[in-house]
Amino acid sequence: MAVTIPATPAPIDLDLDHTALLIIDMQRDFLLPGGFGESLGNDVTLLQKVIPPLVDLLAAARRVGLPVIHTREGHEPDLSDCPPAKLRRGTPSKRIGDTGTFGRILIRGEYGHDIIDELAPAAGEVVIDKPGKGAFYATGLAEVLQSRGITSLLVTGVTTEVCVHTTTREANDRGYECVVMSDCVGSYFPEFQRVGLEMVVAQGGIFGWTAHSADVIAALDGSNTDDAAS
Repeated sequence: MAVTIPATPAPIDLDLDHTALLIIDMQRDFLLPGGFGESLGNDVTLLQKVIPPLVDLLAAARRVGLPVIHTREGHEPDLSDCPPAKLRRGTPSKRIGDTGTFGRILIRGEYGHDIIDELAPAAGEVVIDKPGKGAFYATGLAEVLQSRGITSLLVTGVTTEVCVHTTTREANDRGYECVVMSDCVGSYFPEFQRVGLEMVVAQGGIFGWTAHSADVIAALDGSNTDDAAS
């Protein structure tokens, strides 16, 4: 079923039978007070603003049966999948693999590596563990999307200018239509948030569209009503 979403730079028609909700890196290490993100001097409340609208969007996606895919950035405990250049970055006292408030930082299986409780994956929802910023690099995401016939992505998560942008660019190069949910992506830096969203839609939508979650939820719920009526 197709729905029309108000969006920038122009409305977009989405075929819900071929659309998935992608939730990027809504992990405790990035979002919770005391976590890795805050240890680097960031204001995590800027990311936490994303949680309520994303909770609502996730609920709407589940109501209509959209495939939901979660990602988590992190590494094997022995750091064998973490390039030395990445490992060296960060403050001298807090790097990937070091012990933080919620366990070893960005290490798979640690409490901080997992997704926040409000957005915990439901049974049957795909969770992609990724070692890089982009969700396609060294993961099975492409195969998951192909197996489900997905051609469009509703992109959400954190952070706007890093993992969200990298994944959106990767998806664009692979031919996917991406709609970045403007109130369901967040950055520690307000200017990066603004510019990151503007970059997606520049030049007539060079990487895709941006839309507000309320408009998408209304369209999804409307499609559910239409299905019931028919």
